[in-house]
Amino acid sequence: YQPDALRYFISAAGPENQDSDFTWSEFVRRTNDELVAGWGNLVNRTATMIAKSFGEIPTAGELTDEDRLLLESVEAAFVSVGELIERHRQKQALAEAMRTVSEVNKYVSDMAPWKLKSDDERARLATILHVTAQAVTDCNVLLSPFLPHAANAVDRVLGGPGSVAPMPAIKEVDDLDGGPSYPILTGDYSTAPAWQRAPVTVGTAIEKPVPVFTKLDPSVVEEELARLAG
Repeated sequence: YQPDALRYFISAAGPENQDSDFTWSEFVRRTNDELVAGWGNLVNRTATMIAKSFGEIPTAGELTDEDRLLLESVEAAFVSVGELIERHRQKQALAEAMRTVSEVNKYVSDMAPWKLKSDDERARLATILHVTAQAVTDCNVLLSPFLPHAANAVDRVLGGPGSVAPMPAIKEVDDLDGGPSYPILTGDYSTAPAWQRAPVTVGTAIEKPVPVFTKLDPSVVEEELARLAG
């Protein structure tokens, strides 16, 4: 299974201040309904529409009230999600980040950019896709503490270097007292973005994406239960 699918389930449904049960059916449901159909689908359709219509992040024209409201709401999530993380409310923080994802999904559905096909509508199409790219980029940072591997994959989908969530590394170090060397967990986290909006770069090339998350077949439930039964 993808590591971030497990990380997501543990953060969303796992114990925080009381016991919680793990079930394979709930793991499959959350992976498919929330990660794949929610966040993964938003990333995929955003990149697909940009790649098909422009091949790069387009320039935004004049923003409508709907555009501004979305951008303001998503940017405000840096405060709400950040405060919850600082208070060790991981489950609530993830829920708030995913609520923001749902808000962006609703914006895309309401704006229906796929219906804007005429030359006269091209400027509006560019604006919607620019706003969506910015919102998705913001959501990716919001989700990076919970989905680090996916965050780097999403960043690459959006034309970035894939360094939103630098990975830790095990390094062997010498004992200062002359004893045997030993491993430590370390890493270079200097490339991690600040916990705030970073404006997307107009002209960044966007190619047709490969899905970030893998949908699980429902048969996984019975297979895993049978395996555990021995």
